[in-house]
This record gives sequence, C-alpha cells and structure tokens, in this order.
Amino acid sequence: MVDMGNKEEEVEVQAQLQAEEEEEEEALVQKIAGLTAAIAKLPSLSPSPEVNALFTELVTACIPPSTVDVEQLGPELQEMRARLIRLCADAEALLEAHYSDLLAAFDNPLDHLAIFPYFNNYILLSQLEHGLLAHHVPGPAPARVAFVGSGPLPLSSLVLAARHLPAASFDNYDICGEANDRARRLVRADGDLTARMAFRTSDVAHVTRDLASYDVVFLAALVGMAAEEKARVVEHLGRHMAPGAALVVRSAHGARGFLYPVVDPEEIRRGGFDVLAVHHPEGEVINSVIIARKPVPVDAQAANGVGAAHAHAH
Repeated sequence: MVDMGNKEEEVEVQAQLQAEEEEEEEALVQKIAGLTAAIAKLPSLSPSPEVNALFTELVTACIPPSTVDVEQLGPELQEMRARLIRLCADAEALLEAHYSDLLAAFDNPLDHLAIFPYFNNYILLSQLEHGLLAHHVPGPAPARVAFVGSGPLPLSSLVLAARHLPAASFDNYDICGEANDRARRLVRADGDLTARMAFRTSDVAHVTRDLASYDVVFLAALVGMAAEEKARVVEHLGRHMAPGAALVVRSAHGARGFLYPVVDPEEIRRGGFDVLAVHHPEGEVINSVIIARKPVPVDAQAANGVGAAHAHAH
C-alpha cells in the first residue's frame, strides 16, 4: 500500500522548492533590470571606475548556474534583455579598443596580453573550444581557420594560433576597418603571427567563395545579436562552407543569456549543419560552445573512400 502521507509530503516539498526557485529567478531578473537601467544612464560606456563597477556587478550576478530561461521572459523583459545585450556589446568594443591601444604602445604587444582583465577567460575558452573540436571533428589539425567578428583585440585568434594551432593560417573578419587596424598593430612584432594572420574588413554575408577554403569557422558571440540575424549568418555559412568543415558557435545559457545571445542548436541544423556537441561551461568561461559540421555528401565519401568522421576539407 502507498503511504499517502509520504506522497503528500513529497508534493509539498516539491511545491516549496519550486516557489523558492521562482522567487530566486524573480529577484535575479529584478536585479538585472536595475543594473540595465543604471548602465543605460551612464554618459559613456568607455572604461571608467563607474562603468567597470557596474559591469562587474552584472557579470557576477549572471555567472552562477541559474534556472532562469531568458527565452520565456515576457515582452517587456525581452526588450530589456535585447537592450542590455546591445549595451554589453558596445561596452565590450570600447573596452577592447582601449586595451588594444594600451598594448600597441609596447614594443611587443603580445608579451603583455595579460593586462587585459579578462585574458584568462579567453585562455580557458580557447582551450575548451580546441578540445571540443579535436574530440568531435577528428582528423588532421585544421590548416585554414576563419574567425568571424574578431574585433580590435582578437584574443581568441591570438591564443588559438599561438597555443593550439601553431601551423594554421587565420583570416579574421570584422566589419569595422578601425578594429582591424588596431588588431594588426598587435601582431606587428611577431613575424610568425604576422605571416599567419590576415585581417579582413568585410561583412561575412558578402564573403562567398573564400568560405569554402576554411577547415574551421569560428563565429563570435556578438555576430548577429538578434536570433534572426544569427540565423541568416549561419545559413550563409552553411551555403558556402566546404563539406566536412567545422563551425564553432558561441552561445549562452541560463542567466548568462542576459549578457550574450542564446543560439538554438536547431537554428544551426536549419542552416545546413550537423550539431556534434553543445557545451555549457560553469565557472569563469561565460560562453556556451556549439560544435557543428557541414555534412559530407554520401556519394563524395564513397568516391574518396573516406569515413564520415575523417572527411576533411582543405
């Protein structure tokens, strides 16, 4: 016989836990709304003690694992979130430009990257992405890499090129010519990276033929901030990348979705890719990582006598 007392107790405990969870979510959302209002009132988003303090508080609030699902927020909160992601993007661009200029003053800027306050985050993120890529897309190391949305301080490319893919050439794409000029100055004293790194001023939507030459394309978190923009970018990559080439997409999960856009793996599939892994890190690395691959047509595999896992576009 089932003990009804125990059953009721269990239901009560569940209800209490759910109520606490909802209360926590509500408090978090209110805190983020308050910070968004404070950030929006700032006269400038350029690095300053006040700007840094507000963004530090925001990131600290968003990092702990949270049950909040940003996709389920009401229309007003969705608007607030979209505004906050834009503010974060603008502040990030100004922060990167500021540190890029500071670094450019050194004889060898690359020896001083650690002055950037979030440098360790990039080391961990690059390590994570490279590890996931090597695990899910086995075969020769990528020879040609594209990074879309590289910015004035292209730390991901620099760390990947120096530590993980020492033989690969990197094409960094950004729509802002000024950002690319800043990025170029950082590698000027390093002959190896100068030879392996190109900086191209272009909207990736206008890049077609060249996309077929990459083994891996990395898509920065802030390229296509609205879901439909991101979907358009992914679809464009799906149309022009080579069969067998890998795509690494940065996303966000839980409350981190207030800082960066959340990418639905279904959107990646609709863009013409097989999704191989979705990883939500906890701790210092803020971005989630999606590893995908453009399928190799079955007839092409047969013709080359290649197993799907090892088909690799060069």
